[in-house]
Amino acid sequence: MAEHPSRTVVTDIDIPFGSLVLFFVKASLAAIPAAIIVMFILAFISWIFGAIFGLGHMGWMMS
Repeated sequence: MAEHPSRTVVTDIDIPFGSLVLFFVKASLAAIPAAIIVMFILAFISWIFGAIFGLGHMGWMMS
């Protein structure tokens, strides 16, 4: 006979304030290099699209 999955309900999490502050400081410091990496990836993708479709070359509008 197959067992039915048991359900769990979490009603409270007790985390000391200092540990929570330390976690958020570490998370915010880790977000800085992650944002820089994502920025370079998006810049590379936009460079590829610009090279393929010729986007960003508005010299024809100046004449």
